[in-house]
Amino acid sequence: MTQSMTAYAQAAVETELGELSCELRSVNHRYLEIAPRMPEELRVHEGLLREAISAKLARGRIDCFIRLKENEAGGLEPNADAASNLQSLLQAIKKDVPEMQPIRAVDVLRWPGILQAKKVAPEVMQAHLMTVLHDALDGLIVSRATEGRKMAELILQRLASMREVVAEVGEFVPEIATNFRARLEEKMADIQDQLDPARLEQEMVFFLQKTDVAEELDRLTVHIDEVTAVLAKPEPAGRRLDFLMQELNREANTLGSKAQDARLTKASVDLKVFIEQMREQVQNIE
Repeated sequence: MTQSMTAYAQAAVETELGELSCELRSVNHRYLEIAPRMPEELRVHEGLLREAISAKLARGRIDCFIRLKENEAGGLEPNADAASNLQSLLQAIKKDVPEMQPIRAVDVLRWPGILQAKKVAPEVMQAHLMTVLHDALDGLIVSRATEGRKMAELILQRLASMREVVAEVGEFVPEIATNFRARLEEKMADIQDQLDPARLEQEMVFFLQKTDVAEELDRLTVHIDEVTAVLAKPEPAGRRLDFLMQELNREANTLGSKAQDARLTKASVDLKVFIEQMREQVQNIE
């Protein structure tokens, strides 16, 4: 299945510390390049993150943003030991100062050490991170596949147009040789008695060798068939398609260099336009 390297996806999950989100942005790149950005407390899991992305994607630059939005409590929880010590201290003070007013809860919360950062086991946060990452990856793959199908359709349309051009060239190429012979004989009519028939045939053979495009047409057909087959394969095909675009362009250029007829020149130009349009799409295929 053809996949685009340009896509976007995001996912989020609630954790004990707050909302953990993952944002993935993918653009075209010659190889797979992963650029993760995450809170320092989660950096220990970067290796697993890279492995998970590498297992599902083959090419492209992947910008991965991991964010932790703490809940209203700021990821804090009561420190039971500190609270117990404070209670003992208040009771001791109250014995000495019976008229002391009760301390408000808000004052207790402000007491140093009463609140502490919530402690979540590393393996728990790792599980949350992998969950949100895989959710985002699944969304990214769907997006890349959707865009890839559109690209494949555009490429197949250009291939169909190229087939028509190749077939048309195959039909009028024999006319080129016939027309050349007619023009040559017309020019030689006045000196027909002095003309060596062998020389005429030699010129015809030379012209046919110089303008023979049968091999180029055959290669164009083979490459068009190969591109069609590659698009239908499940594995990443971007590099193979890029190579085939180069081969198609080479044959189209050779076709143009042998042009002895305006129709052949136009066909060469049309082919190169279609190839360039396909190449723009291929640059974004994984």
